[in-house]
Amino acid sequence: MTVLDGCILIVLGIASGIAVGSGVIALFIVLDMIPRLAQLTRSYDKAYAYEGAMIAGSFVGTVADLWNLKVYGLPIISIFVGLLCGIFIGLLAAALTEVLNVLPILAKRLGMKSYLFGLLMAMVFGKVAGSLFDWFVYTR
Repeated sequence: MTVLDGCILIVLGIASGIAVGSGVIALFIVLDMIPRLAQLTRSYDKAYAYEGAMIAGSFVGTVADLWNLKVYGLPIISIFVGLLCGIFIGLLAAALTEVLNVLPILAKRLGMKSYLFGLLMAMVFGKVAGSLFDWFVYTR
């Protein structure tokens, strides 16, 4: 690899990172996910902490993926971290769904207003079953 190839890779990497990061931040800003999460949890005073946690998590995740970092520890720690990651993804999906009002519109259009809770539970159990299948059967 020449110096020119290295410089081109650096510029492309930085440009790609800016593009992806801008897209994620635009998603959070346009959909008002952080303010809505603060509103749902009644923790308006912690909105800056939510924003800082999102930025720090994105940065740490990017660095860990880029350098292929691994953290070794007890299996119970992995279970705890996995639980926290699942809670985060669930809250993020709930905030996105809440902002877009997807479920009420879907239930109204399908004529399932009285079955909204069942529809939500079917989505939750479907996601859990799909994840368990992926972890324990498909990727084995």
